[in-house]
Amino acid sequence: MQLPMFCDQCEQTNQKTGACTQIGVCGKDPDVQSLQEILLYGLKGVAAYAHHARRLGQVDEEIDAFTEEALFATVTNVNFDIPTLLEMVLKCGMINLKAMEILDRGHVERFGAPSPTKVFHGTKAAPGILITGHDMVDLWNVLEACRGTDVLVYTHGEMLPAHMYPKLREHPNLAGHWGGAWQVQRREFADFGGPVLATTNCVLIPTERYKDRIFTTRCTAVPGGVRITNDDFSGLVAKAKSLGALAARTENVPDNPIGFHHSVVLSLAGTIVDAVKAGKISRFFVIGGCDGAEVGRNYFSEYAKNVPADSFILTCGCGKYRINSHDYGTHLGLPRLLDMGQCNNAYGAIQVAVALAKAFNCGVNDLPLTIVLSWFEQKAVAVLLTLLALGVKGIRIGPRPPAFVSPNIFKVLQEKFDLKLTGDWQADLAEAVGKKN
Repeated sequence: MQLPMFCDQCEQTNQKTGACTQIGVCGKDPDVQSLQEILLYGLKGVAAYAHHARRLGQVDEEIDAFTEEALFATVTNVNFDIPTLLEMVLKCGMINLKAMEILDRGHVERFGAPSPTKVFHGTKAAPGILITGHDMVDLWNVLEACRGTDVLVYTHGEMLPAHMYPKLREHPNLAGHWGGAWQVQRREFADFGGPVLATTNCVLIPTERYKDRIFTTRCTAVPGGVRITNDDFSGLVAKAKSLGALAARTENVPDNPIGFHHSVVLSLAGTIVDAVKAGKISRFFVIGGCDGAEVGRNYFSEYAKNVPADSFILTCGCGKYRINSHDYGTHLGLPRLLDMGQCNNAYGAIQVAVALAKAFNCGVNDLPLTIVLSWFEQKAVAVLLTLLALGVKGIRIGPRPPAFVSPNIFKVLQEKFDLKLTGDWQADLAEAVGKKN
């Protein structure tokens, strides 16, 4: 059926293409459009975290109410006011903080208080399942489906932090971890050899090498994959058995421990504060976020490898895979690289910063703290909005500015929050190290 070629925003359309002929989108001020898009991307991140939390029995009326109101604000002919939209964008950041908080609570209540641990990277000579994404409930259900069988389960990507929760770590069928960040999954899934379960976003359309053994859950889906909507993983387990034992392999990666949840780091707060006051810790660097494949992301690797030897790096999200292939050693008896978990565990980094600021009787921006974030998708936008809403200044993001942020809006963020783009890693690091807090 031919739809009418009519734009309900500005009443002008190209009769041949159906596209609006006005400057911007539907004649909208490009800065208004930019703020609405930032809000929409941020809401997608909030929705993802809130959905994960709901699966753990954690819900919050304020999150739901704001989501409805903010989506309504982006409807045609509702809001063209830049200050109002900017206010709503920052509120989205605060709502995302709450979503990450209830998700963190849900994980701890369901799977136990996190603790540092070392993880086997590789596969063992037995049938195996690889699980990727973010959903810990799916991981538990798969483990239970494998209980009593010889089928072993391996985490991938953002599922690595599952090993920090004792209930998951101690399950007899959880065997280790395979692979790295999402963007190299096509090679890693093909090489794995067993069935792969994708539980959330960060799944790519499979190649011929493994498309006959990829499974997904609920709204996650790929062409040709087997979609599981009822938590019945018996078919996944049967597929693993039919494919037989995997090869016994060990991945050559540094033996970096994971599991430095904010509760673990905060338990060391007294020691950390004393060490800073004694001049034994020069600076903390938060380096992580959402990884991607484009040129320029080696910035984060080089930056991390060259931070001062008396500093610590806190990381979370799949951006960790840009920096965790290096052995950073220890300082004051602690690993210099402290892996805090998934992208949602950015909440933990915030809690650590707030607690340290309280201990030093200063603001977060007065701490010897540098934040360098890689970004790619909607959750990364939501986390950045959270940091901005909390008034954190001087954050660097990269490797390039988000295309949906107009020059004027980026200028506002620069002026208000000293938001910066990543540039030359040596110059950026020199600037950070030279700061006196």
